[in-house]
Amino acid sequence: MTHTEDALPSDALAGSIATPLIDHHCHGVSAAELDFAGFQALFSESYRPPAPGTTEFQKPLGLAIRRFCAPLLDLEPSCPAEAYVERRLALGAAEVNQRFLRASGLESLLVDTGLRSSEILDVAGMAASSGRPAYEVVRIEAVAEEVAQTCGSGAAFPQAFADRLAERAANAVGLKTIVAYRCTFKIDQTAPSEAEVVAAADRWLVAASFANKWRLEDPTIVRHGLWLGGEICRQRKVPMQVHVGFGDPDVYMHACDPTHFTDFIAAMEKWEVPITLLHNYPFQREAAWLSEVFQNVYYDVGVILNYAAPMSRDILGEALEMGKFSKFLYSSDAFGLSELYYLGALLFRRGLKQVMDRWLAEDFCSLKDAEELIRLVAYENARRIYPLNP
Repeated sequence: MTHTEDALPSDALAGSIATPLIDHHCHGVSAAELDFAGFQALFSESYRPPAPGTTEFQKPLGLAIRRFCAPLLDLEPSCPAEAYVERRLALGAAEVNQRFLRASGLESLLVDTGLRSSEILDVAGMAASSGRPAYEVVRIEAVAEEVAQTCGSGAAFPQAFADRLAERAANAVGLKTIVAYRCTFKIDQTAPSEAEVVAAADRWLVAASFANKWRLEDPTIVRHGLWLGGEICRQRKVPMQVHVGFGDPDVYMHACDPTHFTDFIAAMEKWEVPITLLHNYPFQREAAWLSEVFQNVYYDVGVILNYAAPMSRDILGEALEMGKFSKFLYSSDAFGLSELYYLGALLFRRGLKQVMDRWLAEDFCSLKDAEELIRLVAYENARRIYPLNP
């Protein structure tokens, strides 16, 4: 038995781990009254329903919802899935959302408003439901899609896009790109010329108008958005969030390793723009390495803690194998279900405490060191790079 084991009680970190968290990447929750199928759809990363004869509850996240969320709805832990959804409906979405959001122990929420925004609470709605300050993060590609539908021509697009993105960013605490979704990281990462952007916008507007589908996938315009967003982040001194890895089935996972994105990261380092790598699974080790070699790189393991549930401690441990504690952030990436906010915070605190307890038991750090690490990840790192009101 080590000296540390002798000296410290098993609950030595209980107070520190309960500290409020800044959720630096999340989304709004649904105000809809969700039936069994609708509820399941919001904790699946697939566009497809469960295979015949199965449910979404038959995976680690389903176990976690039934085990840890049921008591907040006045149900027995691990109650049947059908009973869980029935109770949720009986209480009503507004009550359910308040229960879970306010039990999550958050200091503040940084809300990405670019995904299915008409279906979920906006920033003000999230602040009201959670009882905590909420701030907006603007998604670059969503703004480009909005502008494309009204600008009229490819020639008008560059200026209209620049004006609208600057307007949207004026009160935001950061920008976000989903380049990994739209064309992967394995693209030319230099800034395109205006002529190239105009030509690409012409092609996009013609095709999108014909099909009435405005999803941005053109690499030239995505690249233009990256550099336009980078300039705004440099001027406003805010981070750029970058989706990495795990997500919907339109991700080509092999090409979403963030080490493919080092040219753009290096360019933003010269501009002193923080890059926050989101989610990262299964590339949490690569993200940690990037935080070591680039001054401007921060990272989290976000949504995967919910999806991995019983194994979330192991993923947190991998993320902390070599990554800088001063670069690691908390996020839930919760979308649609307030349960995902609650579980994200619970599993993060639980997993981080287990990792720290092991380090303490093996005499790799002092109690003071472990408490500092928790503070950094819980809120101090986010406060350092995002312009949040105290």
